[in-house]
Amino acid sequence: MNKTIYLDHAATTAARPEVVEAMLPYFTEKYGNPSSIYDMGAKNKGVITQARETIADSLGTTPENIYFTAGGTESDNWALIATVEGYAGKGNHIITSSIEHHAVLHTCQYLEKRGFEVTYVDVDENGILRLDQLKAAIRPTTILISVMFANNEIGTIQPIKEIGEIAHEHGILFHTDAVQAYCQLPINVDEYHIDMLSASAHKLNGPKGIGFLYIRKGVKIRSFIHGGAQERKRRAGTENVPGIIGFSKAVEIAQATMKERTEKELALRERLISRIYKEVPYVRLNGDHWNRLPNNVNFSFQFIEGESLLIMLDMAGICASSGSACTSGSLDPSHVLLAIGLPHEIAHGSLRLTLGEDNTEEEIDYVVDKIKEIVEHLRGMSPLYEDFIKKNK
Repeated sequence: MNKTIYLDHAATTAARPEVVEAMLPYFTEKYGNPSSIYDMGAKNKGVITQARETIADSLGTTPENIYFTAGGTESDNWALIATVEGYAGKGNHIITSSIEHHAVLHTCQYLEKRGFEVTYVDVDENGILRLDQLKAAIRPTTILISVMFANNEIGTIQPIKEIGEIAHEHGILFHTDAVQAYCQLPINVDEYHIDMLSASAHKLNGPKGIGFLYIRKGVKIRSFIHGGAQERKRRAGTENVPGIIGFSKAVEIAQATMKERTEKELALRERLISRIYKEVPYVRLNGDHWNRLPNNVNFSFQFIEGESLLIMLDMAGICASSGSACTSGSLDPSHVLLAIGLPHEIAHGSLRLTLGEDNTEEEIDYVVDKIKEIVEHLRGMSPLYEDFIKKNK
């Protein structure tokens, strides 16, 4: 196949042509600063308001609860750091899961160094949070629970509604990192009892460098970036007008196409899983088979190194990953795969394939054929595999 096959949509996505078209005038013609009093700038304040309304509607909330940021990582940092600072008089304890994105885990480690206490709740073999452990972890000093909506590596969807109910029963704030789930799954912040939610545009065919944090009215979260009155005095800095417009357009399209798009991704996902299971021995699907994002597949192949598999797939024109793009430079096995109980040697042989609406059955079949070929080749060079086969004849 003489083209690149992109199967790493969890890492980032291409901006849709409609998104780029909507953004362009705000770089060259409508470039006024929204904080200016003259008409050229004031009009941009109006389009930001419209964009905020579009995003608020997608979550079943109101525009004043949406705060624009530079992306999901900033939103996660803001939700955790500014919240615990604002509620430090009530307590110093945070609860999160062992499989969070590093934007949450590293922030929690930073807060631990500052004297806050963090409990990392375990997940089961499919990556689903253990609700009994969550309940047991709650203390009188617990001020925040932060659990991701769906995992970025294995795609497992968490019991968010139940977690939100538990948090609210105990008067604890609930934040969810929904960077992977937003516009892939229907989300209503009131139905799920969510107090704060992080999202990022570049995961849903929008531009990079723009995200938002939903903050429920009444949450006493402090400002995170100081220096101006933007975002209702909670997040200083000149607004990224082109990015905000692009994000809004991407959300508009993603919401309108969600049902059709996710049904197609689900069909491709099941084709991929079915063929791999039937045609490649000694493989494991990581994460719950059905309770997962429609576009996510994560396999572990025994007796191979995932890095070698990725390199050879790249040589075949296939873009994939072994996990989070934020840790792609690390040689350590995924903390998510270790948390669901995989031994190091199997976790090292992981492959994440995340689909998009433009992928085709022909591409999926080509990818499976290449995976079979490469895995067989790599195992042929593995003494461990040779010994395993001899012992199990």
